[in-house]
Amino acid sequence: MRWIDGLEGAAGERLPEAVHRYFRQGSAAGVSVGEAVAAWSAYRFRPRVLNDVSSIDLKTTVLGVPVDAPILVAPSTMQRMADPEGELAMARGVSAAGSVLGVSSNAGTKFAELGTTGVPWWLQIYVVRNREITRQMLDAAVEAGARAIVLTVDTPVVGRKEDDGPTVWDLVQPGQLLANLPVGEWTNDDLAKADDLNPDVIGWLAERTGLPVVVKGVLRGDDAKRCADAGAGGIIVSNHGGRQLDGSIPTAQALPEVAEALAGSGVELYVDGGIRRGEHILTALALGARAVFVGRPALWALTVESAPGVTRLLTDLAEELAHALRLSGHSSPSSLTPDLITSITNL
Repeated sequence: MRWIDGLEGAAGERLPEAVHRYFRQGSAAGVSVGEAVAAWSAYRFRPRVLNDVSSIDLKTTVLGVPVDAPILVAPSTMQRMADPEGELAMARGVSAAGSVLGVSSNAGTKFAELGTTGVPWWLQIYVVRNREITRQMLDAAVEAGARAIVLTVDTPVVGRKEDDGPTVWDLVQPGQLLANLPVGEWTNDDLAKADDLNPDVIGWLAERTGLPVVVKGVLRGDDAKRCADAGAGGIIVSNHGGRQLDGSIPTAQALPEVAEALAGSGVELYVDGGIRRGEHILTALALGARAVFVGRPALWALTVESAPGVTRLLTDLAEELAHALRLSGHSSPSSLTPDLITSITNL
């Protein structure tokens, strides 16, 4: 069995059941989270032959940041429940793999501490109702060296989770999340997700920070075009790991339409959700993604082997991608085109 395939089970042996459930669960009936992996595996390849694949080069850039492979780590919360050092351990693992780390605005680690690891990192931000909280968090991230802002747009409210028994919220301890919440007497209403956003928020974030803005949570071509027109530097095709509107289409199905909408725009395209194999990454890159993000697998790796586990996860996936590239008749992701992929089969 692949090491990656055993990670979730191994993590489950180490985590309290409520935490393990929180990491793995989707919203409502779990339809979207259940379809994610199968949607990538349903694509088929049309490999080329008699091409020189003696040397494979996975290196690329994301928003100008060099990475060793087009495999990045998605922002996620509660990392200190997976490892006592939380985001610091995750950052060290990502840095050792030559990748980029997405950092949740709910992180349990101060932004300033991340700089000690040398990892290039992007801040994922939820714009909240009290914009002063968001402004101060953005300013702190810029001061600490964030390279981009990832605006999550699929969360006007948090998706309903159907828990049975104790939840992660019964176990969370002070300091395990919201380490970067500005000092103040904030109410729950202040911290609630803003539900009045429009594309103008993209320009506001860019102006406030001077950083490129990547919009996360797009599943439609027309929405991607609206974001691009508003100044987005990147788009992440994402359904929030199946944790928001249950029944949302798999990202594997959404990616081609979004890629077509962004063609020629210069906006960089990324995708997350259900990516577990080098062949999945090959599919995503051929369909137009510049890089992919992995979320849950990074949490499982962090739980099981801390920073070295995160590094191993990323390097194992990179090795699988290199193998799949060679078999597809390509020597680098830059040569991939959609004609490598044939139509998706039924799930």
